[in-house]
Amino acid sequence: MNQDELLRWRRHLHAHPELSFHEHETARFVEETLRSFGLTPTRPVPTGVMARLRKGPGPTLALRADMDALPIQEETDLPFRSQVPGVMHACGHDGHTAILLGVAQTLSEEPFSGEVRFLFQPAEELFPGGAESMVEAGVLEGVDAVLGLHLDATRPSGLIQIKSGPLQAAPDTFEIEIRGTGGHAAYPHLLVDPIAIAAEAILALQQVVSRHNDPLEPLVLSVTQIHGGSADNVIPPSVRLGGTVRSFNEELRRKVPEWMERILAGICQAHGGEYRLHYQRGYRPVVNPPELTERVRAILTDAGFQVEEARPVMGGEDFSAYQARVPGVFFFLGAGGPGYPHHHPRFQIDESSLQVGVQAFVALVRRLLAEGLSSD
Repeated sequence: MNQDELLRWRRHLHAHPELSFHEHETARFVEETLRSFGLTPTRPVPTGVMARLRKGPGPTLALRADMDALPIQEETDLPFRSQVPGVMHACGHDGHTAILLGVAQTLSEEPFSGEVRFLFQPAEELFPGGAESMVEAGVLEGVDAVLGLHLDATRPSGLIQIKSGPLQAAPDTFEIEIRGTGGHAAYPHLLVDPIAIAAEAILALQQVVSRHNDPLEPLVLSVTQIHGGSADNVIPPSVRLGGTVRSFNEELRRKVPEWMERILAGICQAHGGEYRLHYQRGYRPVVNPPELTERVRAILTDAGFQVEEARPVMGGEDFSAYQARVPGVFFFLGAGGPGYPHHHPRFQIDESSLQVGVQAFVALVRRLLAEGLSSD
């Protein structure tokens, strides 16, 4: 794999980011690049690309990359920084796409027996996500297993981290409207103040984690938005809150909105207000199947990669949509940049990690197709 070409692809994608479900030029670039390898890509969904590479009889292994960017104004001084105002690849998806293109080029030039299916999906960053629509379009038909990776700028470059079982949480979201009566701020005794109720509700909702949940069970509840009011001397009639809940356990995931309802109902009743809670279930948690995960770990270790046990994280990932249909393994690849976290306007990656990603996927394809894949 030509390192210069890999960097050229990644830098082109970085300079021309597109938001979720709007990856039209990105998909076109991916298609044209795949055709240059002799592949025949298709569009299972409007901004998603799939290519199949079969060489003889054998199992089918799918590899996935996500292509969408984020609504962030880039603040780096990179010569290939985003040329699109307010849009940036701040999570490494440009690197994921470049890696999978590199894998497609490498495998198109060498022998193996079986099929590799390359999945370039849209909209990982925006619920309901692009993975579910790709699956519904049939991209996993005849697939025995699927693999995916995520570059991580918080981990040392080149380090692969993997674990069986729960790896990434289910990212649910919520919206709350607190309704009072509003009125003149000089006469609070004549009205119901939704701002005061909302403030109490925000503090009380933290007890979902600290007092309702088993402390040994991972759970996050964060209120991330507050909207209300328009003038210094006016108490508004309502306040809107928004936030997220992250969990791994399905039973816990069901209980959290019940606990939130009970807290909100009690506080609003105590102060004469009303509320409305809209709770949106997000992606499923990413859970790696033990048998296939251990095979992947062993293959990567035998091939000389630096492999460590991953810790579960509370971030969400729609790779779980593929895992719901076929055995799938997701792992992290360190891409330690200058220290800025994902989704930050100065986010960067160490580009040497791209070559590691290509080599890791190629090593996995060679061994898994040669040794065979069965239901896990």
